[in-house]
Amino acid sequence: MPSTIRLHRVIAASPDKIYRAFTEPDAIASWLPPYGFLCTVHELDARVDGRHRMSFRNFTTGQSHSFGGTYLELVPGERLVYTDGFDDPAMPGEMRVTVVLTPVTVGTEMHVEQDGVPDLIPAEACYLGWQDSLHKLKRLVEPEINQ
Repeated sequence: MPSTIRLHRVIAASPDKIYRAFTEPDAIASWLPPYGFLCTVHELDARVDGRHRMSFRNFTTGQSHSFGGTYLELVPGERLVYTDGFDDPAMPGEMRVTVVLTPVTVGTEMHVEQDGVPDLIPAEACYLGWQDSLHKLKRLVEPEINQ
């Protein structure tokens, strides 16, 4: 059965800055791939019904996998909903990712839910990958460099 991954973080950055990290190609390429992977963004059209396509390359083995999907809902600084599907036929189906950003006194409370993770990906491996990614996201958005 496909699994669902749920994560919660509080990040010391504004919701708008975190939202931009999900919608700018260079930003997402810097934080989305877990440690040990590189990301190439082939397409990113961050609008409702817009598409995204990326590939992750394992830096150790050189093997890569590509995926893409459609943006279903975009509310700047508040919410993103998009689909993801792998090009590999061994990982069929479509995942749905929902990101909710809520301002709090110290920055942003963020909830991420990824539903429909293919059976071939163990839930704990997916969860671990997301932890890496969110750690990298935090390192991107928390510094406030105003020069």
